[in-house]
Amino acid sequence: MSENISNNALILAILSLNSEIAIQQDYLESGEVPENEVEDEQDVLADLEQAFMEFVDFYKDRTKQDKTLPSIEELLSGQD
Repeated sequence: MSENISNNALILAILSLNSEIAIQQDYLESGEVPENEVEDEQDVLADLEQAFMEFVDFYKDRTKQDKTLPSIEELLSGQD
C-alpha cells in the first residue's frame, strides 16, 4: 500500500470497511441469503475482513509516525 495515501482517506477506508463488514454479517445472519449464495456471501465477508485488517495494520504503522491520529480503538469506538 502506498504511503502517499492521506490520513483522511485511510480513516474513511477503515470506517467504510468496518460498516460494510457489519452489513455483510447482518445479511448472512438474516436468513435472507439464498442457500446457493451463502458460500459466495461468506467469501465476500472474508475479503472485506482481510482488507480491513490490512488497512488497520497500515493505520497502526501510521499512528506510530503521526502521534496526532487517534488510536484504532478510539477511531472505531466513535463509529457506534
